[in-house]
Amino acid sequence: MANHTLEGNRLEAIPRQPVSDRALIGAVEGTLADFLACQIASLDAVDPALGGFARTARDLVMAGGKRIRPTFAYWGWRGVAGSGEPVEGLLPALGTLELMHTFALVHDDLMDRSATRRGRPTAHRIFAAQRGDQFGDAAAILVGDLCLIWADQLLARTALPAPVLMEVRARYDRMRIEAVAGQFLDVLGETDPSAWSVERALLVARHKTASYTVQWPLGFGLALAAGTHTDLDEAYQVYGLAVGEAFQLRDDLLGVYGDPAITGKPDCDDLRTGKPTTLLMLAREMATPAQLDELTTADVTRQAEIIAATGAPARVEEMIRDRVDAGVTAIGDAPIRTDARAALIELATATTYRPA
Repeated sequence: MANHTLEGNRLEAIPRQPVSDRALIGAVEGTLADFLACQIASLDAVDPALGGFARTARDLVMAGGKRIRPTFAYWGWRGVAGSGEPVEGLLPALGTLELMHTFALVHDDLMDRSATRRGRPTAHRIFAAQRGDQFGDAAAILVGDLCLIWADQLLARTALPAPVLMEVRARYDRMRIEAVAGQFLDVLGETDPSAWSVERALLVARHKTASYTVQWPLGFGLALAAGTHTDLDEAYQVYGLAVGEAFQLRDDLLGVYGDPAITGKPDCDDLRTGKPTTLLMLAREMATPAQLDELTTADVTRQAEIIAATGAPARVEEMIRDRVDAGVTAIGDAPIRTDARAALIELATATTYRPA
């Protein structure tokens, strides 16, 4: 049976070593496009409405994004893989991470009632425009569920021995559990932000974002290489948590001070929903009594001004620097290929000092 995830000429531009991130992203997106075309055709044959539903899911998956998770997984694998080892057989596994990411985004946007993502309407808004809010919410949940099922299907197509794929799957499952756990804590925090703390906000960042953005994609990639790599696994864990937390801390800043034209999200969305981010928790700790009183009653524009006046954004920037330094230090002497170390050092900066 043909492997539909690898059809066409999408892989011709991938060099064996080194691989540019652009070529890698193109290959992952090609794998996703081929896989999703087959899934859409299958649902279309059942009912045209299902085909339209699946196309909306596909469009959400393919709608840009930085493809950070497959990139970290690739370099986690390349850290020990031989220079001539081809990546083609691993592309389904790398694409799996983007399908999981879409599941998380669709559900997160619904919980936060976010209007846009990547400059486009969110899933629940797309469907609500067709048949109302209740339909929009229900359809968005189902889109997220479908993407998670697709992720399982695509992972199963990875060309690896069964024992290796079982270890990859174990790490993938832990990644998913931690992401859901972090999301629950995030929702819990929004119900009573006054009882939250900086430490609790960082716990959310660690589970909701760091674990499935950097930490476990790296470990996932290492598992794709097979074998035992205990020292490198430990270094990846330290790097992944540190850089992953820094990634979320940058998100906290962008959620308040980012340019919506660049971030693709509404401005001050976190303040509007009352999300107890590390930035907001620090601002409350650092605020004067007068600032704290105003912070609880002001509109979001004024809240952003007060938060800046407390010095909390500068403190978050310091926390980002500290975590990037810790991550880079962790892989400095790790038993890793030189090109992978250089790529991970570059990624530590690129993903944490970004405009969107």
